[in-house]
Amino acid sequence: MSLIDSARVVGAMARITAPTLVDMVRGAVARDAIDERARWFGRRVVELLKIELTASGADRVPPRAVVYMSNHQSHLDIPILYATLPSPTIRMLGKAELFRIPLWGRGLRAAEFIEVDRSNHAGALRSIEHCARLVRDGVSIYLAPEGTRSPDGRIGALKKGGFHLAIGTGAPIVPVAIRGTLAIMPRGSRVMRSGQSVSVEIGRPIEVAGREVASLMAQVGEFLVNNVENVTGNRG
Repeated sequence: MSLIDSARVVGAMARITAPTLVDMVRGAVARDAIDERARWFGRRVVELLKIELTASGADRVPPRAVVYMSNHQSHLDIPILYATLPSPTIRMLGKAELFRIPLWGRGLRAAEFIEVDRSNHAGALRSIEHCARLVRDGVSIYLAPEGTRSPDGRIGALKKGGFHLAIGTGAPIVPVAIRGTLAIMPRGSRVMRSGQSVSVEIGRPIEVAGREVASLMAQVGEFLVNNVENVTGNRG
């Protein structure tokens, strides 16, 4: 494990956060600037940690806003997805606690990231409305339906909230399987390992119109299990 590599990744995060906070103070946070910084950060993490990254299925994503759903292995999932997903603009759901951090939370809101408070029904409805507005404006949404990072790479129980949200936006769900980020930074670790292999498999879009939540959950869950747990010699 490399403390130096971890520190460099934290430095890269600061490099994209600082200008966003400056933009926020000035009252002008440009969407395309956020897009550029997020993608730069994803590519930079891959470079700094010497990740052997392979991705497939980008050609399956339609040229419209979608709702991406992936398994969740590590804090590194987010930069990896920004480095690989093809949609030009992607905003992610985050736990309400992140939005309570001084300055950081204000920056997330200004950058159009979506706050989710699972304990607040009214707040959940506002999150759906927020996502629907973004989708109508061409912004793709990302969420991890497991709700928390897997401790061992296996797929945990999927939560209904994200599927209600997807139905509320009307956008198709694009399932995404991530393998390998657990080896870089497992749950509970503060240090990142370099030189690991990571793969991203993007599935075919799943239309949500006329579908039941349970059916969508089963289809996404099957994709994730088949492309994470059932891959020979790889559970994460």
